[in-house]
Amino acid sequence: MVQYFKTDNGKLTEMEGPASPGMWIKLTDPTSEEAKMVADAIGADLVDVLAAQDDDESSRIELQDGYTLILVDIPTKEIRQEETYYNTIPLGIILTQDLIVSVCSEDTQILTYFQTNPVREFSTKKKLRFLYQILLRASMQYQACLRVIDHRRNEIEERINKETKESDLIALHQLESNLVYFATSLGANKNVIDRLTRYKRLKQYPEDQELLDDVIVENNQAIEMTAIYHDIINGTRELMSTVIDNRLNNVMKILTSVTLVMAIPTIISGLYGMNVNGVGMPLADHPHGFGIICFLTTIVCIIIMWYLHKKNML
Repeated sequence: MVQYFKTDNGKLTEMEGPASPGMWIKLTDPTSEEAKMVADAIGADLVDVLAAQDDDESSRIELQDGYTLILVDIPTKEIRQEETYYNTIPLGIILTQDLIVSVCSEDTQILTYFQTNPVREFSTKKKLRFLYQILLRASMQYQACLRVIDHRRNEIEERINKETKESDLIALHQLESNLVYFATSLGANKNVIDRLTRYKRLKQYPEDQELLDDVIVENNQAIEMTAIYHDIINGTRELMSTVIDNRLNNVMKILTSVTLVMAIPTIISGLYGMNVNGVGMPLADHPHGFGIICFLTTIVCIIIMWYLHKKNML
């Protein structure tokens, strides 16, 4: 899908094509025909326009004749095992002399935010500032996703003392995978942002420097949050594994103790059940021998249970 936007008097308006100076061209999962049309209109290589369509594209900056291609990774939601998790996808931004073009395989919230919410000093004509605002929104979106991940980890951790399921371990693994994706993408974005500060071709205005500083701070904060949450999830997973192992040990200890106690009447009944002469067998000829033997067996079992309980083995 191709959309054309332009700000007039601080208001963003969707326009009809073709492209004109000061416009923002938004490409969302474009077809080959749409991408070629935009590439011809801005004088860009079709491969560069479609670069963001490849999920394996790495974040980078490329300076071409007449335009600059900037690729960064942004967070996105995906469904795994009927649960919502996060991944990252490329977002391509092409800056020309008169236009800014965004290309993404999804209609991401980062871009729709500019369509539905007033943004201070936002203008499609100020291309570099718009780029910084997109990068700032991406960093803030990362932080929002990280808070959701940490909230889900807290929910799993609260269930450790009550009931731990295999699904919780799988969920922790999925959350950890999300953080690995985030850490890789944020690190690559950091390199892009650092290079933006050095490129002389992209003219820097003093009023935009503060915004760029905010982008650097927010991206670094997202990197730190990712590292912290990754360590916390590792600790939570180790705690959960320890709790599960401890519960299994307790179950095995109880079963062993019960087996030991039950072995006593089994041995006694087995001896008295042997097909031999009763001479020499205690209480074999006593009229109440069976009851006495059962009573004594019960007493011995109780003593052993008391001993195991005293030793904290039952």
